[in-house]
Amino acid sequence: MATSDVAIANGALQRLGAKRIESLTQDHPNARSVNVSFTATRDALLRRYDWSFAIARASIAADAAAPVWGDWKRYGLPNDYIRLIRDDETGVDVDWKIEGLYILSGDASPLQIRYLARITDPNLFDALFADAFSMKLGIDICEDVTGSTSKKESIKDDFDAAIAEARRTGAIEKQAQAFPEDSWLAARR
Repeated sequence: MATSDVAIANGALQRLGAKRIESLTQDHPNARSVNVSFTATRDALLRRYDWSFAIARASIAADAAAPVWGDWKRYGLPNDYIRLIRDDETGVDVDWKIEGLYILSGDASPLQIRYLARITDPNLFDALFADAFSMKLGIDICEDVTGSTSKKESIKDDFDAAIAEARRTGAIEKQAQAFPEDSWLAARR
């Protein structure tokens, strides 16, 4: 699906019943409002859910400088890092800590991680992400563009429905849930 930043911005403006723009840097109040919120809204939405298209892997060597104290090693975060996915291939939680621009871990180098990457090319966005992003952007700029909050609730309901649809279709990955062991069933072994 070919899309652009301007198409996403115009989707938000269309939901608000506002005039469309030609570019994010256009000298128009709507373009200025979109431009202020665009990157922060995209990154926040990427961070909020485990979007399948944004999941990346990295193998990180330990940093030459150790933490000031403690036995753990320090690993630099990837440049496109948004959020660490805190599991390994087995689904078991790992014991890592994020401190500043580093991951601290007792694991041996290189550290194998899965994380959410900052995807900036809209052609790489999942179609459901692009739709949800447009709605979230509309929510964020609603008052500035329209001078009112009346459309905000309507768009918020649409956004919630879009996120639910993304979950149903697998655009947002969810870890398998382990059911707690039932003592009655365990007694039968």
